[in-house]
This record gives sequence, structure tokens and C-alpha cells, in this order.
Amino acid sequence: MEDTVKAFSVYYNHINNEGTFTGGDWISGNIKLELSKDCKINSLYVQIKGKANVLWTEQYGKTVVVYSSKEKFFTIKQSVIQEFKGQESQTVGRGCYAYPFNFQIPSEDLPPSFKSFTGKIRYRVKAYLSRSMSRDSKANAPFTVISKASCSPEMMIPQHSIKHQKLKLFNSGKVTMDVHIDKMSFCPGEAIQVTAYIQNSSSRDIKPKYCLYLKTSFFANGKRKVMTKDLVKEVGEPIPHSAGQNVIRVITAPATTEVSILNCSIIKHEYRLKVYLDVKYQFDPEVKFPIVILPATASPGLGQPPADGADGGYGGYGFEAFGNPSPTSAASETSAPPPPPSYGTYSLYPPLS
Repeated sequence: MEDTVKAFSVYYNHINNEGTFTGGDWISGNIKLELSKDCKINSLYVQIKGKANVLWTEQYGKTVVVYSSKEKFFTIKQSVIQEFKGQESQTVGRGCYAYPFNFQIPSEDLPPSFKSFTGKIRYRVKAYLSRSMSRDSKANAPFTVISKASCSPEMMIPQHSIKHQKLKLFNSGKVTMDVHIDKMSFCPGEAIQVTAYIQNSSSRDIKPKYCLYLKTSFFANGKRKVMTKDLVKEVGEPIPHSAGQNVIRVITAPATTEVSILNCSIIKHEYRLKVYLDVKYQFDPEVKFPIVILPATASPGLGQPPADGADGGYGGYGFEAFGNPSPTSAASETSAPPPPPSYGTYSLYPPLS
């Protein structure tokens, strides 16, 4: 038996060559509906949604424990054919239809789209068609959100750390390193200059080493799952024993480095630059600096607002908690996410701001 609904889909228009969006942009498109005969429709509506979810399992003996969590950033709805209680279904004749929609994405600094085996941050346009005595039809089109390319003043402050360590066992004396970097925030492909004064008051030569690594954390049910990945590892020239040297090293963040995710309560995408000394038969003295990777360039919204002239301005990039979005659709449902888990609770690094 031929289905009355021959085709049901949703698509949106790109506003730039990359096909990306950011908070405050307008996203518009059409719902396509093709009917093979007259059809009674209860409701037809479209939504844009943004949410994150994490899911993983851990085994303790014979017991498998599932950890999962979700965070909703926004849900904004527009009705095309609205259902009213006590009202008969609306009859739509056979043929092809295109129903336009136009949404403004909330102006908050939204977490960027992200996907891994353990967690995802997703944004979608979804359309729903409800008919009497028939299964509902659904269609969706994912879209990519990127962070806004700017930084707070705190990210431009130089970072500095000093480490002293006495040596024992097969070595004697002590080593000291005084390390500086110019700032906290960098873009993919940007150079990070590391300046250090290393005093080697030990009985052996030592080598300075450098490692830029990614730390991704997932949070669910009071538990965290952490994965780390080394991006850049370099070794400097040896520092002779009983000598001190000023050392400058330039570490370049790979051009493919993903942006930091610091404004989602269940997924964190963080970077660290570790500078350490390779000392034989000892724990290597080390210092770590938090690094924030920003988008390489801004992606200005090119979408046009509706004719009523609603404001489509942008907010600034930062790590503030989400506020209440200002949807311009017929109906909306928004939810401010809970604050991020305490870094102390999960034994992570201090908050960046």
C-alpha cells in the first residue's frame, strides 16, 4: 500500500563557505513535504536544538556500570500547522509543499560542535509531522556551531612558574627552572614561545623537554573519564652540570588543533604545555601551563534577520554561565545548564577564569 507521505525532509541555507554558524546567527530553510493524496494533518512543526551527551561503561568484576549524562543548551520551536485541542485535523491536498522557517540561534557563547566515541555536542534542525492513525514522520539536518573568535583580558596575561628540586640517589645537588610564556590563548598553527632559565647545580647533564598535550574530560553521575593525547613533543640541548643557561624554545600548535571547550558542564577539551627536565634516576621536575586554543578566525554571521528587524547581534566570547536566550520563534523552550563541576571535586586544574 502506497504511503500517503512520499517525501518529508528539512534543509537549511549556508551563510558562509564553511557551512558553520555561531551564537546569534540566523538559520533559515524549508521543510519539504510531498503527498500522494489528500492527508489529514494534526500538526507540523520545526525546531532547532543544541545539546551534549556523554556515555561510557566501566566494569567492576562481573558488574558493568553505565555512566551517562545530558546537557541541553536550547530548544526553539516554530509551528507550521498547529494542533488545538478539540479541533479537527487540517486537510492538505496531494502535491509538493515547501514550508519556510527562520530562527535566530541564541546569542550565548555556545560550545562548539564536537564528536568522539564517549561524548558529543550536537546542533540540529528537526521537523515533525503528526497524522491521525499514522506513525509520526521526522526529519533532521545537523549543523555545525563554532566558538566566537575572541578572548578575555585574562588570557593575554603572561604565565610564569618556578620549580626547585633536590636530587638524591645516583645524583646530587639540585636543579631549578624559571619558565615564562607570553600569554594563555593561542590559535591553531600559532607559535608558543617558551623562555626559561635553567640552573643545573647537579652532578649530571640534564635535558629540557617540552610537551603540548590535549586533555579531554567527560563527567557523569559524579564520575569523570579522562583521555590525554600528546600533540607536540620536543627535546632541547643538554644543560651541563654545575651551569646555568637561558633557553628559548618555540612550540607550534598544530594547524589541525581543535578549539578548547570550557563552557560545557559535561565535556571539557583542555590543553596543557608541560616543560620538564629529564633527570636520570629521578622524578622529572616539571611545570604546566593551561593553554586555550581559540578559533583561527571569526565566522561572522551573514544570515539576514526577518523583516521585523529583530536584533541579531553577537555577544562576546568568554566562559560566563549561559543566560536566557532570546528566541524569535513562535514558541520556545530553553534551559540554562548547571554550572560546570567543581575542579576540586574531580581533582582537575584550577579554573581558568
